[in-house]
Amino acid sequence: MNRRKMLSLLGISPALLAGAPVDAQKPKKSDAKATLNKVEALNPRGTPPPTQLVPMAPRLASLDGKTIYLIGDGFPGADHFLDQIGIWFKKNMPSVTTVYRLKAGAFADEDPNLWAEIKAKGNAAIMAIGH
Repeated sequence: MNRRKMLSLLGISPALLAGAPVDAQKPKKSDAKATLNKVEALNPRGTPPPTQLVPMAPRLASLDGKTIYLIGDGFPGADHFLDQIGIWFKKNMPSVTTVYRLKAGAFADEDPNLWAEIKAKGNAAIMAIGH
């Protein structure tokens, strides 16, 4: 078998086995000054901007007689999951009205028409974000 091919199958670079002569690894007198120099490096991640905290929405005292919007973002299976939540509410809390809506765009995109509808007609929202 080819030695180079065998080493690559083992995940070893042939260059690592070649090594360097011992004399080449020792610093020479002319390189002594170079070893005293310091290297300054910057963090490539940088400094993240400060996080702005947003308080949670006020909680409802009860769900009786309220309208809950079930919002899907189009992720496969989210509509089935929200449908099961709607069935649970009909069975266990029949006074609660559920309305299913599909949000326009990706999960992070704004949908001002949907948000306006929820603010005008709804009391709460459950959003299924799949990933």
